Amino acid sequence: MLWLEVSLSVEAEAAEAVADLFARHAPHGVVLETERIDPDRPEARPSPTTRVRAFFPKADDLADRLRALETGLWHLGQIRPLPSPEYHEVADEDWSQVWKANYRPLTVGRRLQIVPAWLEAPPGDRLTLWMDPGMAFGTGSHPTTRMCLEAVETLLQPGQIVADLGCGSGILGFAAATLGARRVYACDIDPQAVEATLAGAARNNVGDSMEIFEGSLEALAARLQAAGTRADLLLANLLEGILLDLLPRGLASLVRPGGRLVLSGILADQAQRVGEVAEGEGLRPLQVLADGDWRALIYETKPPPRAGAAGDAG
Repeated sequence: MLWLEVSLSVEAEAAEAVADLFARHAPHGVVLETERIDPDRPEARPSPTTRVRAFFPKADDLADRLRALETGLWHLGQIRPLPSPEYHEVADEDWSQVWKANYRPLTVGRRLQIVPAWLEAPPGDRLTLWMDPGMAFGTGSHPTTRMCLEAVETLLQPGQIVADLGCGSGILGFAAATLGARRVYACDIDPQAVEATLAGAARNNVGDSMEIFEGSLEALAARLQAAGTRADLLLANLLEGILLDLLPRGLASLVRPGGRLVLSGILADQAQRVGEVAEGEGLRPLQVLADGDWRALIYETKPPPRAGAAGDAG
């Protein structure tokens, strides 16, 4: 069988969004080629440029797949300029193994490391998150994912309830469960993301601590209500437009009084608008995380009233 390789090189900030688009149209996975981690500098981050590659079998539906891919790239290009994709015809090979050579362990924050499932964990006392990045839903290399992981590490207290809205690969939920969350509710509107999260939860031995399901805000609200609880920490690593839609629809109501929300997937010039809407919903800003052109906004819901406050005035 002949294959068509489609590839383009993008800045690291855009790599995961492009890879996610590729994964929706390429039936055999996606390759992200970044700088290999120098074992003498384990804190090193990926190269500023990442090459995203996908392989399409030369089948009857190839033209339709490429048309859909190119349309998606055009829309992404309206947010951030992208180069034109390159096309190369290649001979048959076991492409499912090609991308494995390009992944290495990645350290995040003070305590976490992300390790491809086929490698051994590096020595040390970091907590390991095992990932199979074949479908490129979120491997931890993108700035928005890194910032969310760092926020989970900083904000989460053992025994708390975590909600991950738009879970992608599930890596944020795996981190929360590994760091001691009592329960993690993880959902996504994409059934492939749900499947990837279910598989990853089993790989990381955190399935018993997670509820993983298809849906968005309403589905998450129903699960929390059925359990008679609200989230202590809510993670929403999405996009500006989606966050602006979800906030007025009651996103903050899923979080207990005094709980925290992490809103990510926001470019620097979008942060003010998201912040205005969030604060208009009664959220109190706590911190802005920055990584390149990306921002993550951390908020607190209105704390519960102090005991005896009703009688203070009298």
